[in-house]
Amino acid sequence: MPTLTAAQERELARLDYNAFFAACPSRQVLETIGNKWACLIVNALEGGPLRHSEIGRTVAGASQKMLTQTLRTLERDGLVTRTVTPSVPVRVDYELTPLGQSLTPVLHALKAWSEGHIADILDARDSYDERDGAPAVAPVPAHA
Repeated sequence: MPTLTAAQERELARLDYNAFFAACPSRQVLETIGNKWACLIVNALEGGPLRHSEIGRTVAGASQKMLTQTLRTLERDGLVTRTVTPSVPVRVDYELTPLGQSLTPVLHALKAWSEGHIADILDARDSYDERDGAPAVAPVPAHA
């Protein structure tokens, strides 16, 4: 049997990828894109390239460290490109790759669904907390 390149081995393995299996590498991808910061960053970049500070203003609440870590992960996975333009100060832009652009309909739909159903979810949480979330009251023992 001839020796296969790593790319050929991955292509053969693609037929066996199944995220329900613990060892499947697609789980790592799900972990990345299921992260709220990654989802929001990809949605923010849907309109075109942005600088780090622009992403930070768009994605409120994310620390600079979290944005940097998430952008690096997205870049490593081939979803985002980082372009450095030599200037004073140095300009760094982030942009979705074609692979990242292919993810935007899914993450845009998830963001829209979340925004469209938040009232229902908050109502469900309130109902749950009223029914099951309150601590159980122990019965008062009867004195003999």
